[in-house]
Amino acid sequence: MNRVILSPAKYVQGPHVLNELASLVMHLGTRALVIIDKTISEKVSIDFSDSVFKKIELFSGECCYEEIERLGLLVKEKSIDVVIGVGGGKVIDSAKAISHLQNIAVVVCPTAASSDAPTSALSVVYKQSGEFLEYLPLRKNPDLVVVDSHIIAKAPTRLLVAGIGDALATYFEARVNYQYQRTTMAGGIPSLSAFTLAKLAYETLLKFGLDAKRSVDNGEVTLALENIIEANTYLSGIGFESSGLAAAHAIHNGFSQLNECHHLLHGEKVAFGTIVQLVLERSDTDELKAIIKFCRELGLPTTLKEMGISKIELAHLKVVADAACESSETIHNMPFTIKPSDLVQAIITANEISSKLV
Repeated sequence: MNRVILSPAKYVQGPHVLNELASLVMHLGTRALVIIDKTISEKVSIDFSDSVFKKIELFSGECCYEEIERLGLLVKEKSIDVVIGVGGGKVIDSAKAISHLQNIAVVVCPTAASSDAPTSALSVVYKQSGEFLEYLPLRKNPDLVVVDSHIIAKAPTRLLVAGIGDALATYFEARVNYQYQRTTMAGGIPSLSAFTLAKLAYETLLKFGLDAKRSVDNGEVTLALENIIEANTYLSGIGFESSGLAAAHAIHNGFSQLNECHHLLHGEKVAFGTIVQLVLERSDTDELKAIIKFCRELGLPTTLKEMGISKIELAHLKVVADAACESSETIHNMPFTIKPSDLVQAIITANEISSKLV
């Protein structure tokens, strides 16, 4: 099988770069639909007065087919030729899905480095009620990714930390897929380049993660923050897509079935999923402890209680495990068979190990 690596056509990152948005999108289209998070529209001042911006639309809050269809109708009504998503992972995934279904260009502008969604040719679609529904593969990666580090420095620290949690899984899932030559979402086996970027993302997180967190605590753009934005967004984005997912993200999808976990961000659930994956792998004890310690220092969940599950009930964990072990899930990229009962035990073990670590 061929090695395949995917990436956005262009990636631009820097402080106040959104001030250049009109000139950056001009080569892609002349009639833009801007989809923006309501919270972002209220907190961040972005100039949409240029004539290229034909319609500014607030996002409903969920990347579901109902919202994608609603926004798709606007594309047709306004003769839109480029869609711009401004906000978090769900508005970005919605913009990408609209681009795919309407066959128009797409620009993504993440206002927090909270996930690796911006660069990929993939949208994660949820039900209106918030449960994970499916991955939607797209024909192409974004035409343009614009990341304004000044805006990200002013975003809630929790969002950056969640992005670190998401990016943390990239290396460990890539390691499995690269070693065992699994098929990735890019349509081939992992390339050396993609695996190297995944590993670089991991090394960058460990080196700059805590300093970047402090930078956002203080609302400052620093070298550490710029590096973590790039790791969370670009390195992890290419790393996961072209190296593949494994148990950590499947476990995230399992936990998304529980109402108790709906308050958690994507990367927060993925971080705990990474710990569980390492337990499944019978990972080196020092490596597992180091990851738990790193997550704890950042404020990422390492126990079921921190995931919102105060009382451990096997029936609830079985719901998680059954969803994570569905036939289409990426947990089956692991080099051994994992049954729901195996996963339930691994979740319990991960919780016990984390709870005992001081």
